Amino acid sequence: MPANTRLIRPYTAIWRGQRARALALTAKATSSQHRPYHSYEHVEPPPFTEAESAILSAALTHVPSHGFTTTALSHGARDAGFLDASINLFPTGVFDLIKYHLVTQRLALKHNVQFPQQKLGVGAKVRLLALQRLRANHSIIQRWQEALAIMALPSNIRPSLAELARLSDEIWFLAGDTSVNTSWYTKRASLSAIYSSTEIFMTTDQSTDFAETEEFLDRRLDEAKSL
Repeated sequence: MPANTRLIRPYTAIWRGQRARALALTAKATSSQHRPYHSYEHVEPPPFTEAESAILSAALTHVPSHGFTTTALSHGARDAGFLDASINLFPTGVFDLIKYHLVTQRLALKHNVQFPQQKLGVGAKVRLLALQRLRANHSIIQRWQEALAIMALPSNIRPSLAELARLSDEIWFLAGDTSVNTSWYTKRASLSAIYSSTEIFMTTDQSTDFAETEEFLDRRLDEAKSL
């Protein structure tokens, strides 16, 4: 068995079958509100306070050296001019650091992706957006298996899947998807499964500029088209 397969298998087992759960979370979020799940007409409150953002953004710079740990959080607090005790602002500890990375990179997509001048279909735009989001993990990819293990803890699975559903929705929305029937849900659930499996693969990718991850993503997207 190839080494990368042995490394990926524990995380694949954790996330396998989560497509239906992501779909259920997306459906619940939609049905419980009087507006579409994604809307720029509804102003969302900032996901983090100014102090939290200062500490967490600084802490992320220490993740390559210290991983997703309280040590990274403490270094971030000091860098931001706060006492070490300030990490008590984060009730879920290092999971808040992971969530900060997930949320800020999702929100950055609309600013970071510029589509080429030639007309692209929705599918091509989805590919570019998913690839851009994956590449945003570059600086912390060597620590991302740690993050996946933390996200898979029982208390963190639900918010992790909810954020994955939001990312999938963001990508389809930015790509110009106008679905209003049941395909709205199936597209987002399928993309959630594709993205999460590609992210796991990326943690073992040693190719230049993650070329093999890009190929893996393309294969998964092609498979989804053939279903």
